[in-house]
Amino acid sequence: MKAMTGIALFAAIFSVSARAEPAFPDAAASDPVKLGWMQGSPPPPEKRIAFGDYSFFTFPQWRWSFSHWRELMPSVGVSRGAGPVSALPRAERSDIDGVTFTPIGGTAPMTWAASLAANYTDGIVVLHKGRVVYERYFGALKPEGEHIAFSVTKSFIGTLASMLVVEGKIDPAKAVAFYLPELKDSGFGDATVRQVMDMTTGLDFTEKYGDPNSSFAGYVAAIGAGPRPADYAGPNGDYAYLATVKKAGAHGEGFTYRTVNTDVLGWIVSRVGGKPFTEQLSERIWAPMGAEADGYFQVDPVGTPFAGGGFNMRLLDLARFGELMRLGGRMGGKQILPEAAIADIVRGARKEDFAKAGYATLPGWSYRNQWWVSHNSHGAYTARGIHGQAIYVDPKAEMVIARFASHPMAGNANFDPTSLPAYQALAEHLMRTK
Repeated sequence: MKAMTGIALFAAIFSVSARAEPAFPDAAASDPVKLGWMQGSPPPPEKRIAFGDYSFFTFPQWRWSFSHWRELMPSVGVSRGAGPVSALPRAERSDIDGVTFTPIGGTAPMTWAASLAANYTDGIVVLHKGRVVYERYFGALKPEGEHIAFSVTKSFIGTLASMLVVEGKIDPAKAVAFYLPELKDSGFGDATVRQVMDMTTGLDFTEKYGDPNSSFAGYVAAIGAGPRPADYAGPNGDYAYLATVKKAGAHGEGFTYRTVNTDVLGWIVSRVGGKPFTEQLSERIWAPMGAEADGYFQVDPVGTPFAGGGFNMRLLDLARFGELMRLGGRMGGKQILPEAAIADIVRGARKEDFAKAGYATLPGWSYRNQWWVSHNSHGAYTARGIHGQAIYVDPKAEMVIARFASHPMAGNANFDPTSLPAYQALAEHLMRTK
């Protein structure tokens, strides 16, 4: 790879992951264990993956990186505490791999097993009525390993904020500047907290990965998600960057997906809660729900945890959070999350606002409190992250799916066609069979 500045290199890499016509080795050919990435003491030079040269965010190397994130950048822990692990009884089934569905836009049927390979799945677990009925791991991910959740992280932050709203500690009608006077002169200053929570802000920020001059490239450099060029002189850290974001248009006119909204929301949660949101997440969700292991967050150069996409955890703990949501916030005989907070998420937001964003694979959906709400007949809602990370909650089918993946394409539109109908088909299968 030719020498490039850090920002330009990041943009070039992401332009590959954003390409419309993929031409990548399949899941088997890109398996990081078979390819020998980071194996040996030390690994041979041609098999090494590092942060400093961006090889960690190059396909297929990231099929190893996503399961080894804290070996590449600084992090802070999310403690599971000293309490018992919540049990996930097992009732594994042999009939799931053969479940069939027709992909969105397709005509030929596909099996559940084939969809896992098509989506470069690293790990997937299915809970039905609280029992593990299916669990698989591939590539570099092991049951005891953690994986980057990317924007699935947003739904944890949105849930914390929703709890504080229900408790009267956050007023969603207040302007962001009421809680964060540091942002009064930024584009966020006169946006309401509700507009931040539902991403209906009007901002001069474009989440466009392939443009070295885009807002996103500068944002990545500021938060330290990639190596900075030697002459970098921009904002140092997430909060410093947020203060530079300008307003564009009016707030409240429609949904536009922008990660910086979640960073602001995480800052508000930390400010209102009186401690970093990572500690609140541990005390209010992670430990009470009986997580089996600590999680951890990627942090920026000044130690701020990355609210927009930095959470790493075990697959079964991701599933536990989905199950906690499905059960209305109750687990182990305790009401951990306020029912009202979950009800507000499940109701969703205005479909008209969401439709303006033009998501072809998500007709009739909405976005509420950092969750994607389907409004389908099953009342399904989901947390979504780039490259295939997901929690999918189907209340009618009493089903939760948690998935980690390392797809070569970033956007969910690249794998929705072989994910969403697979989830629906599996839900229907579980409802009609024992």
